[in-house]
Amino acid sequence: MRIYNNINEFDANCENLVVTTGMFDGVHIGHQTIIKRLKEIAAKQNGETVLLTFNPHPRLVLFPDDPSLELLNTQNEKIKLLETAGIDHLIIHPFTKEFSRLSSIEFVRDILVNKIKTKWLAIGYNHHFGRNREGSFEHLKEYGPVYGFNVEEISAQDIDSVDVSSTKVRKALKEGKIVTASKYLGYHYKLTGSVIKGKQLGRKIGYPTANILVSNKLKLVPSDGIYAVNVIHNSKRFQGMLSIGHNPTIEGKGRSIEVNIFNFNETIYEQDLTIEFVKKLRDEVKFESIEALKEQLAKDELDSLEALNNS
Repeated sequence: MRIYNNINEFDANCENLVVTTGMFDGVHIGHQTIIKRLKEIAAKQNGETVLLTFNPHPRLVLFPDDPSLELLNTQNEKIKLLETAGIDHLIIHPFTKEFSRLSSIEFVRDILVNKIKTKWLAIGYNHHFGRNREGSFEHLKEYGPVYGFNVEEISAQDIDSVDVSSTKVRKALKEGKIVTASKYLGYHYKLTGSVIKGKQLGRKIGYPTANILVSNKLKLVPSDGIYAVNVIHNSKRFQGMLSIGHNPTIEGKGRSIEVNIFNFNETIYEQDLTIEFVKKLRDEVKFESIEALKEQLAKDELDSLEALNNS
């Protein structure tokens, strides 16, 4: 996959370019369906696939004081997912206020046609573009014959009668519905961070944990609770259980992300771990004693192993 950090860098040597555009946050099953269709058209037309996306997220530019924006993917995560999906050309164009003022016709004419030289355009259901999101599929059907490209709208993908969207994935994760989020995504949700020093209280009760600092402030962290997880360290996979929250049984701890990695005994401070969320086991609970906490942790470990071995 070739990556371009500005649309002006794009120089694909191909006449039959099959294009889609959007943020593709999560690269969920709906996004995957669009990409699959792009590849099918490209194969028939002896063409290549192009995905145009933007950085930073438009909401950061248009609503900089809005603290509610949370993303399913970091930039690097999204790039890896799109590469795995088989995109030939990925354009990550800077999103600015000036760019946001392009009308729908200017976006089609100046970007899709003149810059990218689109021959086929496939977009997701209810896709909007251009200034104030004025452009729609109906506009594209009008512009296509004028500018010489074909356009196709990909219907929404649904699971259990729910149309999958990035918003619905975020909602599931924030409600701790990890299994549902995994179905929507088509993979286990991931979180990467560096290991920092904690108070090492877990070690004293027989369950040492790695405290994880997620540096990307926009990355969505699932709801507080105890989770069965896979842990990736130096390309090796381990099983474990993870806590997100304030550890109410132990006073003086702020909100933290801590993972107990099974059958693991290495010093990994300042190293990165990637967490794959498989299942939420329970909510946070305040126990009457450390002994009661230890008993619950033993049960959590068994429940984690059962969930992970059956996933």
